[in-house]
Amino acid sequence: MGIRKIFNQYWGWTFLAVPLILQAVFFYFPMAQGAFYSLTNWTGLTYNFKFVGLNNYKLLMVDGKFFQAVFFTLILTAALIVGEIVIGILVARALNAKIAGKTFFRAWFFFPAVLSGLTVSLIFKQFFNYGLPALGSFLHLRFLEESLLGTTAGAALATIFVLLWQGVAMPIILFLAGLQSIPSEIKEAAAIDGASGRQTFWSIELPYLLPTISMVFILALKSGLTAFDQIFALTSGGPNNATTSLGLLVYNYAFKSNQYGYANAIAIILFLIIGIVSVFQIKLSKKFEI
Repeated sequence: MGIRKIFNQYWGWTFLAVPLILQAVFFYFPMAQGAFYSLTNWTGLTYNFKFVGLNNYKLLMVDGKFFQAVFFTLILTAALIVGEIVIGILVARALNAKIAGKTFFRAWFFFPAVLSGLTVSLIFKQFFNYGLPALGSFLHLRFLEESLLGTTAGAALATIFVLLWQGVAMPIILFLAGLQSIPSEIKEAAAIDGASGRQTFWSIELPYLLPTISMVFILALKSGLTAFDQIFALTSGGPNNATTSLGLLVYNYAFKSNQYGYANAIAIILFLIIGIVSVFQIKLSKKFEI
């Protein structure tokens, strides 16, 4: 009788048991294991390792590749955040207007989101290496005759363009949904009061979009700080590590140099950066929500 009473009282937890166990096994345990291995010199090839304490973290402070990867990752992340928010809002406002064929354009702008990032990068790689130089030769434009992926600045710009081209698709849909959730009575009242389009945007639309902006910020932050597969397919981190992100650096140290302990230290630093920025951004956005 006691067991049945306990089951009737806590039966809801049985539905949570499986996902909680899976999350513990495939997320929390590997995260704790990675944090432990970051304090060792484990190569990943054998079960033998030596505890080195904070030595891996000390080595990071004098690792030029690490700071170069941090710089590029921050530039990429900032570009994605600003680009996805600004372009997303502008395109969403255009798609929310009364224009002919808006259903077609909404589907067209969302199309990149359903494509594989790896596929998109491979297609653009061919375009930057062959298509764009051919176009430059045809138009006699010298700055286009050389592949963008062959120069430091060009590779960085090409990488940002590709990730932004695909990454802005989802924010457009999110901002469009946010605009459509604004009560029409408020906009009609503003129009009757003589508010201009700019005043309507800053005083009505933008405050309603703040929760969506917060969501897009987190998504863009995550995409930028953890960028790997698209960069790997597009530039492999070159030329001269100019487009090596922190995610790609972790891969290089772990699977190319067999420095798993050192790679885990970089991954822990990346995790802390994402966590700190995310918490700060969430607290800041709550102050401006209506």
